[in-house]
Amino acid sequence: MKRFTKAALPFALVAALALAGCSTDTSDTAKAEGSSDELSGTITLYTSEPQEKIDEIIADFTSEHPEVTVETFRAGTGELTARIATEQETGELQADVLLAADVPTFEAYVEDDVLAPLEVDNAAELEDTYVDPEGYWVGTRVIPTVLAYNTNIMDTPPESWQEMTDEEYEGQISMPNPDVSGAAAFNAAVWLDDEKLGEPWLEDLLANNPTILESNGPVGQAVADGTTGVGVVVDYLARELNEQGSPIDLVYPSDGAPYVSQPAGIFSDAENPEVANAFIDYLISEEGQTTAVEQSYLPVRSDVGVPEGAPSMDELELLDPDLDHIADIQSESVDHFNSLLD
Repeated sequence: MKRFTKAALPFALVAALALAGCSTDTSDTAKAEGSSDELSGTITLYTSEPQEKIDEIIADFTSEHPEVTVETFRAGTGELTARIATEQETGELQADVLLAADVPTFEAYVEDDVLAPLEVDNAAELEDTYVDPEGYWVGTRVIPTVLAYNTNIMDTPPESWQEMTDEEYEGQISMPNPDVSGAAAFNAAVWLDDEKLGEPWLEDLLANNPTILESNGPVGQAVADGTTGVGVVVDYLARELNEQGSPIDLVYPSDGAPYVSQPAGIFSDAENPEVANAFIDYLISEEGQTTAVEQSYLPVRSDVGVPEGAPSMDELELLDPDLDHIADIQSESVDHFNSLLD
């Protein structure tokens, strides 16, 4: 797996060009400032974003660029990667932009020369954690996996991953399928790699007979309707269900929450790279990140706040493993997770 050692040349080049533009005359500056309005054409987006959320994002982006059309194919990360693999075999990738779950997925595509270096300005406003040093992807929102619980069923919810192996939770747990959910696949690798959790903990967790559901959405719903008492689920879903009046609340595990940053990148044979880059730049802009917060996501920028009821970013205990290593072990970790269910 490649190491994160190279400088972010595409991002640096964009910044340098922006500085050079400061020395041009007024007419040149006006032309440059007006260039964003001249974007036109169609891009195709492959994404795991919930349909309602991505529709809102696209509406905001195209309101600024009315000559642009963004077509989408929305599916879970597992289905997306299968579709991309099929298209790679035919030599005809059908999308321009990928916006999906986890860094290891993107790193694998970088290794296969499937992604092109980005040319975006707003990456300079993000923390280094959310930016590929080689410039092929940027994170677009922070999505931790938490413990959601039904408040009608559980007076005292689990506070940590370790507690989830207690006998009292046998038959009470629901989890997403790592073959479908990119976040769940990532979590399997992070848990197995964590020295405080690891294989013995995962064996004990799965010995509690969790219900494995297709994705995070059904897990959140299972907790909300009381089918299971506690769910392993991404935080924004639990927060949204709570806001809708469901008897559900969430706990950020005291022993650390794994998280994905839902990266965005551009396919190397994108037909409209200018618009594709502009779309990704919008996702990580102040405006785009404000929309992310309004959609109950934690942001990758520090200047847009957090969703109502969410902890501040510096209050969170997040697990930050070596992403190169996680990328190397993710596939075998999912296989091992599945083997423990047999």
